[in-house]
Amino acid sequence: MSGLPQLVNADLLGALLLYTTPILLAAIGCVFTQQANILNIAMEGMMLTAAFFAIAVGAATQSVPLALAGAILSAMLMSAIFAYVVLVLGADVFVAGIGINLLADGVTVFLLERLYKNEGSFTPDTFPTLWRLTLPADWANQPVLGLLYHMLNGQTVIVFTALILVVVSHIVLYRTKIGVHIRATGENPEAVEAAGLNPTTLKIITVMISGACAGLGGAQLAMATLNQFVREMTNGVGFIGLSAEIFGNATPFGTLIASAVFGLANAVADRVQVIPALNVSPDLVLMLPYVVTLIALTFAMIQRRRGRIA
Repeated sequence: MSGLPQLVNADLLGALLLYTTPILLAAIGCVFTQQANILNIAMEGMMLTAAFFAIAVGAATQSVPLALAGAILSAMLMSAIFAYVVLVLGADVFVAGIGINLLADGVTVFLLERLYKNEGSFTPDTFPTLWRLTLPADWANQPVLGLLYHMLNGQTVIVFTALILVVVSHIVLYRTKIGVHIRATGENPEAVEAAGLNPTTLKIITVMISGACAGLGGAQLAMATLNQFVREMTNGVGFIGLSAEIFGNATPFGTLIASAVFGLANAVADRVQVIPALNVSPDLVLMLPYVVTLIALTFAMIQRRRGRIA
């Protein structure tokens, strides 16, 4: 218990937001596709591609806007391939999703070896600094402002973009015509067709939105801390985002809460490893986020089954 104060303190809030952001972005992307009745298994591959191009373009241009554009556009290209294969060619969504994930892994490793002569990682000698929020240092010792300082100080622009996207997504899905059409596409595509709309086009739009979200999530993973790309660096974040969307019942605010739960698990796991006084096995710590994922998915499935019975 001597290491508990080191674990549960104000700094944990900052780590929570840092780990929640890429999960939340992946989850928001999955919310849009799920509302159109598409299970987005390909989110992992989209994020991995975005992470690579964020670093590659940023290193080549020394420009943050271009690095972010490279991440978003590369992820949207992957989402376009996924949409074409599933919605135009009629491929199984699971097979297509796994194919995109394998394609992303193969392409990034190929480009690593060809461009940087290294199949494992690429760390640029110089890299532009991603825009961050800087708060006054004297806030750190204030009762309320101190919590805000430890949570928000140094966080990237992508973190705040993710939080804004939660609100924007809710408005789009539940307060606009396009949102009504997207939800109707998932619930009753025949009615959408009868109204003179094309369900396939609406589904493609949601997949492209998910690609843009994946692009931001991949950029956050690559640019938020170390400014480097490591093979398979997404490490399941796309799948955890999909789990958060399911746990959050495919709603933006529910997904935010679910993503925070998964982000907390990752933050705790990360901090436990550097606190010797807790004397916790590193292997057990690394399992924590995935155990939380399994528990959350099990709980979500039970709740959905009860809803169907009722």
